[in-house]
Amino acid sequence: MTGTADAYALFVAGLRWALLALGAAAAAGAAIAWAVRTRRLNPFGWAGRTARRRIDPLLAPVDRMVIRAGGHPTSAPWWGLVALLVAGTLLLTTVQALAGVALQAAWAAGHPAVLPLLLLSWALTLVEVALIVRVVSSWLPIPPYSRWIRWSYPLTEWLLRPLRAIVPPFGMVDLTPVIAYFLLWLVQSLLRLP
Repeated sequence: MTGTADAYALFVAGLRWALLALGAAAAAGAAIAWAVRTRRLNPFGWAGRTARRRIDPLLAPVDRMVIRAGGHPTSAPWWGLVALLVAGTLLLTTVQALAGVALQAAWAAGHPAVLPLLLLSWALTLVEVALIVRVVSSWLPIPPYSRWIRWSYPLTEWLLRPLRAIVPPFGMVDLTPVIAYFLLWLVQSLLRLP
């Protein structure tokens, strides 16, 4: 198990460095593309031609989304950088979560008595993620029936509905997701799994 954990730690460290290098290159590219688009760099000079030839094709989907949202195309390089940083963070988080699940499953294989607790812990973690998705999506102009959000409602409503009957709203703020997350965290801490 130690060899597997060491290999995983080495893989995650390599992935972090690769994502950091990609982020630095993307930041430099975004700065150059922005400077060319805002005419701070000559669009017909070497840097401008290179940016238009190498960077602009990568930014084409971001350009379309920014323009559809009513934004200005000069901000597309920065939005592309933000999208890349969010995607890298999600990738790293997903890899760490999947590796954690794999390490827990390997540990549970040697201790079959804790398998039901481990499955309960995984289910509670899924509910926590659904709760976070539901709360964050309520801050954004995303409809609740969107395919990206719809799955979070059945996973969380069983917990939020009874809490709403007990906890009154605090002005316009619904505190039940915070209370639900605290309750899930409390149950997770009582399970005491590695």
